[in-house]
Amino acid sequence: MRTIFNNCIKSTDNRSTTAVKPFGCKPHKQTAKSLFPIQKNSRQGYNPFHLDIKKEPAMQFSAFGQKFTRNSGILQLMDDLGKALNSDKPVNMLGGGNPARIGEINRVYRQVLQELVDNEAAVESIGNYSTPQGDAVFIDTLVEFFNREYGWGITADNIVLTNGSQNAFFYLFNLFGGRFDENGGSADKSILLPLAPEYVGYADAHVEGKHFISVAPHIEEVEHEGESGFYKYRVDFDALENLPELKAGKIGAICCSRPTNPTGNVLTDDEMARLDKLAQAHGIPLIIDNAYGMPFPNIIYSKATLTWHDNIILCFSLSKIGLPGVRTGIIVASPEVVKAVTALNAIVNLAPTRFGAAVAVPLLRDGRLKTLSDTVVQPFYRKQAALAVSLLKKELAGYPMKIHKPEGAIFLWLWFEGLPVSSQTLYERLKAAGTLIIPSEHFFVGLDTANYRHAHECIRMSIAQDEETLRKGITAIRETLRSLYDAAG
Repeated sequence: MRTIFNNCIKSTDNRSTTAVKPFGCKPHKQTAKSLFPIQKNSRQGYNPFHLDIKKEPAMQFSAFGQKFTRNSGILQLMDDLGKALNSDKPVNMLGGGNPARIGEINRVYRQVLQELVDNEAAVESIGNYSTPQGDAVFIDTLVEFFNREYGWGITADNIVLTNGSQNAFFYLFNLFGGRFDENGGSADKSILLPLAPEYVGYADAHVEGKHFISVAPHIEEVEHEGESGFYKYRVDFDALENLPELKAGKIGAICCSRPTNPTGNVLTDDEMARLDKLAQAHGIPLIIDNAYGMPFPNIIYSKATLTWHDNIILCFSLSKIGLPGVRTGIIVASPEVVKAVTALNAIVNLAPTRFGAAVAVPLLRDGRLKTLSDTVVQPFYRKQAALAVSLLKKELAGYPMKIHKPEGAIFLWLWFEGLPVSSQTLYERLKAAGTLIIPSEHFFVGLDTANYRHAHECIRMSIAQDEETLRKGITAIRETLRSLYDAAG
């Protein structure tokens, strides 16, 4: 495949220029008299001076600035998370994407951190830049790990590091989506999400254009561990393969998360193979977000295979294995994509952070990172999912609730069919009552949901909290739903 990038990484000799309005703040003529007129017998506090300065116009931002400073789903999520963590009031935090603090995992990290301090590797990791591609030792260790586990035959030319997965997807979505110069003209291309709902953090990770197009899922009623009341999303391949934008060459890449955030859905190996075939047929890459998947943290309960070749871009993270604060993302891709992301790293960040790499290297070398994922992290969340399902079934019996089959990740996706208000309104009611969830509206990225009621009837609930928080939060959901359904008659 000949990789075609968006114009966002043109050479400086060839880049287009856009007239940008000045900030509009005129210099104020400052004199001692105008700045500090003395007020006789002033009673305005300890300062006897009143600044006589005209109010300047509000600061003006470019179109880029306006886009990235407006309200967004991911801003709401992270803002709520930060406020909850710093609040002096009790909050049932069922809304954030923070991983659980697992004692056994934390003990291993404390040990590794102490070893890094003792041998001065910690100082080395924070005292020097890496190359824009990322920490060389970590990259070589990842090459050995992936080849040992999966036999891909990759080299250091196939891996680039980023400051977290969010950083990686901002790069990738703007490399493969937006305005392209083609055949002497320009064309706009979008990122195709084969199934919505998808990760809310994708929605605004682009600079220009209609960046995302997605397809509504087939909703299939299923059983989970012998119980009814569950459903599963399936990719609607008939709609996908006949998508006008795909046929017209207006798609720059296909992207999916596996397991899916927010639903915990795991696309089957057959679905992934069809997506891979579709991407190759149209000469576009398939991007797979493994933030919750294999090989670490491996929060997957269904049968799944991890595949890679030159037309697949795999994204990994250290966040959900318990290290969200080190902001370390990993991309496995063709050398052409790796070089492009490396160039973007140099411009945007100079270099990726190295501290996460320092922590991960010894754990990858001796196999502990994968062992901890398989024997500690995955069983922990599987148990949490079972507990949350049990509590929901008990507390919300009698209400029209269906749960997406828990197949992975750290969330449950609840569908309240016929909900008398939008999930955004439900979110506001619960937030006022001290319980945070995430409303479904934000997750249907690239889909027109004006007449799609299902998109307004779901919530995402984190299962990463302790049992007491889960119980209190689910009780709050029950009480709020009761008042809403009672009011609706």
